[in-house]
Amino acid sequence: MDARELKIEAARVALTHVEDGMKLGIGTGTTAAEFVRLLAKRVAEGLRITGVATSERTAALCRELGVAVASLDDEPRLDLTIDGADEIDPALALVKGGGGALLREKIVASASARMIVIADRSKMVETLGHFPLPIEVNRFGLKATEIAIAEAAEKLGLAGPLTLRVTNGAPFVTDGGHFIVDASFGRIPETRALSDALNAIPGVVEHGLFLGLASAAVVAGADGVETVYPAR
Repeated sequence: MDARELKIEAARVALTHVEDGMKLGIGTGTTAAEFVRLLAKRVAEGLRITGVATSERTAALCRELGVAVASLDDEPRLDLTIDGADEIDPALALVKGGGGALLREKIVASASARMIVIADRSKMVETLGHFPLPIEVNRFGLKATEIAIAEAAEKLGLAGPLTLRVTNGAPFVTDGGHFIVDASFGRIPETRALSDALNAIPGVVEHGLFLGLASAAVVAGADGVETVYPAR
């Protein structure tokens, strides 16, 4: 199977966890989009759910395909969120934000009783950090924030380029109106320490380390689909 087929298979298994009447957080990215397409078919067959989208583009896809969406203010407590990830470690710590929706993704995941991650097996890693860590930052004081990020990382023995994300020749702007800096630190052995250090920087709005949020990961590979739970 190619990469898209693997994403579809993971999404198909994750969909079995969706029950009638659920309030469902719906992620952003290519894997989440495959989930939305499968979900829409179930909705057309009579499944009743209320979706809360993690981005404007996911909300638009839901509406296009007939999946009812509400705001998180309308539905502030969710039963389940299903979303993709850029990296997943054995404890189900995640790197997310490759699709640019990490702030809303983390808010929605935190408002959910459970979060299931869907991915192909290439996203499973022993240690997070090969994928550059997305950091959502305020536009004001960008350079000062970048310096503070680099200094915080250095104290933890981390270094690497910080790259402002650019699309079509201009800085990428999130749904919340912020910029994203992609930090190529390499291996991040102390994810909690880095999370705390980034959270302490005033110009950092949010970062792509999702720690303690995923309750399971549905992972598709050439030999089938596996449901992975956090290593103890």
